[in-house]
Amino acid sequence: MQQGMLNWTRRGVLAAGVAMSMALGATAPATAQTPPGVLIVGQIAEPKALDPAAVTAVNDFRILMNVYDGLVRYRDGTLEVEPALATAWEISEDGTEYTFTLREGVRFHDGSDFNAEAVVFNFERMLNEDHPYHDTGPFPLAFFFSAVESVEAVDDLTVRFTLNEPYAPFLSNLAYPTGLIVSPAAVEQHGADFGRNPSGTGPFTFKEWRSNEAVVVEKNPEYWDGAPELDAVVFRPITDANTRTAEMLAGGIDLMVEVPPVSLSEFQGEGFTVHEQAGPHLWFLILNAKEGPFADKRVRQAANYAINKTALVDNVLEGTADVAAGPTPPAFAWAYNESLEPYPYDPEKAKALLAEAGVDDLSLTFYVTEGGSGMLDPVAMGTAIQADLNAVGFDTEIETYEWNTFLGEVNPGLEGKADMAEMAWMTNDPDTLPYLALRTDAWPDKGGFNSGYYSNPEVDKLLEAARVATDQEKRAELYKRMQEIVQEDAPWVFVANWKQNAVTSEAVENFALQPSFFLLLDDVVKN
Repeated sequence: MQQGMLNWTRRGVLAAGVAMSMALGATAPATAQTPPGVLIVGQIAEPKALDPAAVTAVNDFRILMNVYDGLVRYRDGTLEVEPALATAWEISEDGTEYTFTLREGVRFHDGSDFNAEAVVFNFERMLNEDHPYHDTGPFPLAFFFSAVESVEAVDDLTVRFTLNEPYAPFLSNLAYPTGLIVSPAAVEQHGADFGRNPSGTGPFTFKEWRSNEAVVVEKNPEYWDGAPELDAVVFRPITDANTRTAEMLAGGIDLMVEVPPVSLSEFQGEGFTVHEQAGPHLWFLILNAKEGPFADKRVRQAANYAINKTALVDNVLEGTADVAAGPTPPAFAWAYNESLEPYPYDPEKAKALLAEAGVDDLSLTFYVTEGGSGMLDPVAMGTAIQADLNAVGFDTEIETYEWNTFLGEVNPGLEGKADMAEMAWMTNDPDTLPYLALRTDAWPDKGGFNSGYYSNPEVDKLLEAARVATDQEKRAELYKRMQEIVQEDAPWVFVANWKQNAVTSEAVENFALQPSFFLLLDDVVKN
């Protein structure tokens, strides 16, 4: 990258701030002094780390997908898997062996070779507690590969995974950021600090990370899939959505993710392009099925009838989502049960169910977060939900928490603390959310995210069978039956499936959102 452009990225925050202050109150967006070829992205938060094995947030993934590659990736515009660092693969007849042929001549950004031994290093580091670099973790999504029994370098360009049983989501999980391949040499050099010194094989190389200011990546001219069009990308953490909006209007950033619904109209005029893309997202309310009012299925169903989800989607979310019908997002078209209809808004039905249940105490403690990845204006949503519940006889008290504090309260389980909590998931396979959050063996004390302690043996059996079924039609049948049962049992209030959005300035071309929720920037042009 030219030295002048690099100097600009180091002055970017000041320049953007000046541009914003000049543009506030103006009738048209000002143009910040950002050179062609440098894309400034307004992120929702500071990344936790730049080690793909150590993070779980889409906010971090949006950076990582531009620095690293996996053995496979999602085909543009889909959640279907295609070759990446692996050019081909074979699956054994019993579904327990995957043998990958690797791409020849690929190097990591630090100059070391990508080969089968590098792949073995990555997965053993994650899965083997005795690996010398396992302490560079944590590895919160290692369960994506819990079926892996061994990883073997057959030769320099061939690697074989042996699973302990068939595992249908395996290829999809390899395309997820947890499956991105890091440089063993860089891990060995930096140890626990690798997350601040990343090295992959992707279209952009890491340049610097200025805490709470910017992560800067530069063009990789040797990228195996063709050098990117951009010279550099600057990812700026701008946590406050209103500030992010003001920066975008001022021209201080070129691309803004997660535009607040109330701000979308500000970008409808000349000078901006609003992008929208449905994806596998679910915004829901976890209900405490173990104790309190929601231990009765009729009360859980009453909550689903009591909440006017159409009004939430139309008025609070300004039409940026669709009403959800169950636990599986419709973006998983092959596995989605189209026969299910969302619970209608029917307060009289809700009152009748509450009367039938005969529950004496309908007081609720409701955990709401101030904001977080995929959370969809959670305070406004929580307030509207509170009003709807109270209108049918509940007595709902909201407790509001900062995102990370909120997760610390919700993920260990609601028992003894709350009756319900907001939650949002963005997933890569129809297995992930229900397997981690609806099975009996996913209760928090067993290491899962079933914070409401829902349990149904038939759902357990269906989910276990679906993840080992190698025939997709068979998997689809199992998931569709699961959705019917879960919708009837109502362990959650199924609220909305978000249509993610972003806005770009008129200087940005060839940008498109992906159903995976990742930002793929190697084809983007900044004039």
